Amino acid sequence: MFALTRKRKIIIIVIVDIILITLACLSAYLFMEPYVKIAPNFVLTTVILSIGFYLLFGIIFNVFTRINRYTNLREMSAIFFAVTSQFIVSLIIVSFFWEGRYSRRFELLAYVLSLCLIIASRLIWRLLIQRRNSYQKDCSGVIHRTLIIGAGEGGRILFNSLVDSPTSGSIEVVGFVDDDPNKQKTYLSGKKVLGSVEELPKLIEEYQIDMVTIAIPSLPSNRLQAIITQLADTKVKVNTMPSMEELASGKISINRLKEIDVVDLLGREEVKLDIESIKDQLTGRVILVTGAGGSIGSEICRQVTKFNPKQLLLLGHGENSIYQIHRELQTTYDGKITNFVPIIADIQDRDKIFELMNQYNPDIVYHAAAHKHVPLMEYNPREAVKNNVFGTKNVAEAAKANKVKNFVMISTDKANNPPNVMGSTKRIAEMIVTSLNEPENTKFSAVRFGNVLGSRGSVIPVFREQIAKGGPITVTDFRMTRYFMTIPEASRLVIQSGALAKGGEIFVLDMSEPVKIVDLAKNMVRLSGYAEDEIDIVESGIRPGEKLYEELLLDKERNDEEVYEKIFVGNIHGFSFNEVMNFIEHLPKNDEVLAKEVVRFANASNK
Repeated sequence: MFALTRKRKIIIIVIVDIILITLACLSAYLFMEPYVKIAPNFVLTTVILSIGFYLLFGIIFNVFTRINRYTNLREMSAIFFAVTSQFIVSLIIVSFFWEGRYSRRFELLAYVLSLCLIIASRLIWRLLIQRRNSYQKDCSGVIHRTLIIGAGEGGRILFNSLVDSPTSGSIEVVGFVDDDPNKQKTYLSGKKVLGSVEELPKLIEEYQIDMVTIAIPSLPSNRLQAIITQLADTKVKVNTMPSMEELASGKISINRLKEIDVVDLLGREEVKLDIESIKDQLTGRVILVTGAGGSIGSEICRQVTKFNPKQLLLLGHGENSIYQIHRELQTTYDGKITNFVPIIADIQDRDKIFELMNQYNPDIVYHAAAHKHVPLMEYNPREAVKNNVFGTKNVAEAAKANKVKNFVMISTDKANNPPNVMGSTKRIAEMIVTSLNEPENTKFSAVRFGNVLGSRGSVIPVFREQIAKGGPITVTDFRMTRYFMTIPEASRLVIQSGALAKGGEIFVLDMSEPVKIVDLAKNMVRLSGYAEDEIDIVESGIRPGEKLYEELLLDKERNDEEVYEKIFVGNIHGFSFNEVMNFIEHLPKNDEVLAKEVVRFANASNK
């Protein structure tokens, strides 16, 4: 089949424009000929000069490389400058060589006709594309009647992209919604601003709306939450506009509109990192990330790579997850100076960890490898101890033996006053790491934060699966609250904490206000296009080791002074390294007794 490539399209545009210029000159000649005697060879000269200089200025003003289905004022301006420039130059040349034997009126008429015909060709093409899309819409059978929230620049760009896209057949924009009183009842791109956000439920019912698309890129999360709440009793699908890059590509369709995620509702202002201090620490260095295939570990790898380390060691126990992050980094950051090294190893293998540390001699270690699932660790306390305690001890001691400059351990809010095995093993790991601190050789620190949205094992994928099945959604207890942070934000703050570390600190990240899990479930139901009463939410009972409320610090451990935006240093003390070693070297064999002893010891460190 004949493929209309971009090169062929340019050739067609050039040929069409040449024909239109020729036609304009001939039309001008035929119109003027009864009134002014014009020599045919002069007309031929004008045609040749006009075409030649138009092609030259067309290249200069990028007339032929523009996407004509998006013809607007910029495209028309480029054509105007190209045609006007060729007219001026052609006029100068003919006036010099033909002196008094040429007709200015003929030249001017040919110029005006050329300009009108070329611009008209682009507008006709755009109208044909829109007509074709409209025909597809009529034949598609499934049409989503849509309201766009935001009658500003974002709304205009989104609407025009939807109209012009060849895949927009399933979307019919009914109108706009905007809270600005000056925009009420006005028109944007031919569509009316029908009302305010407060009137959404009424507008949805009146105009039989199926979908609402938010076209305000800078919309704060609290305003987004208010809109979602406003739509709680409706069954419309809610999404938001894609990035400007996607809009500019012209490939927008209903499938390309970005679904609003619960992460967007809990989003916070992005933390501005101290780029210079992080550059000094990471650029040109050898970095080791344990648990590099996990949610936090993989994101730390992505963030670290932006600072051009010399080598990034991706250490993990699961071959598939390490393969995926290694492949992603190689593809995304192709051409970077960083050498990505995938390493399959178990942090419980002490000899292997020491061998790797000696072989690669990293400058910085981010220790993210750990067992983190609270109920599973209640059933498997010995595995939690082996991985979270002895595994951390292996990595930390290997780092110290090889004089790694900075060691940053990823901890958890569950290490505070822990009632469960997982939190207790992480608290013991914190004590091991901070007690090994030797600032002159290796600065050891830990970073404690709450749940990360979208991580493996988090509640969100479970809720999505339950909603897809029509419910019910199971919440362990309607009173349960958790602190949440996005994976990128947590990872950036971990890196910033490492740059701030003087040695021996347990950094605590500001997690903002805790979120009720049942409210999280309700938001996800709304975002999935259901009314709240359509998906049941039921209590399933608290699982082994779970708390109703998580705490980042005990009252006596609080230090309200920020060392950096959203980063605090907890006033946390624990047992010495020798006391911890004495405990873990004499652990009971029985799993039930072991679990109780681990929890007891971790909580005793806070007294």
